[in-house]
Amino acid sequence: MRIASLNVGLPRDVQWHGRTVRTGIFKQPVSARLALRTLNLDGDRQADLTVHGGAHKAVYCYSQEHYSFWKAELPGKDLPPGVFGENFTIEGISESDVHLGDRFAVGSAELVVTQPRLPCYKLGLRFESDSMVKRFLASGRSGFYLAVTREGEVGPGDEIKPVGRDADAVPVGEITRLYVTRHYSASDKAVLRRILQIASVPDDWKNYFVERLQVAGG
Repeated sequence: MRIASLNVGLPRDVQWHGRTVRTGIFKQPVSARLALRTLNLDGDRQADLTVHGGAHKAVYCYSQEHYSFWKAELPGKDLPPGVFGENFTIEGISESDVHLGDRFAVGSAELVVTQPRLPCYKLGLRFESDSMVKRFLASGRSGFYLAVTREGEVGPGDEIKPVGRDADAVPVGEITRLYVTRHYSASDKAVLRRILQIASVPDDWKNYFVERLQVAGG
């Protein structure tokens, strides 16, 4: 497992549906090693901090292996590294392999998995397609966010080394499925109760699932 491409970008103004939108989704690969701090990589910023960025979303990861799927889905579309807005284009790891609470060493930094990505309309802006948000979520290829537990320096080609797993570990892909599932089975409720015990999962996700469990009689 490694960083295949390290991508950063600063917010810019873009015209979309007749209005000006400020977005940080446009990322470009860099060859240099960068400082990774609690909130982001050097040279990278988020535009709307009410829904993007923050300590639980310091780094967004997306699997290089997913690009072949999207090349088939979007024929003729240019798909350079970072096009999904990810900071780490990662090789050899995906949502089915990674669990909430997994801890990794990358370069001299350490990180922990916090949540999957829920796409907003700015992904549609990036791809110039309003349908892209729905297609992205339906694909199950969400990518995931990391929080920084030890600041350090990272660079393209760095190995991603597992250093720990939470006792209540749940695959990233499972939390996305449970987010969109309308009705919970008994086993779904058991998984949700495990998710609520994982320290790295943000409170907004936990609060959402607590409410869903209450409605479902869990």
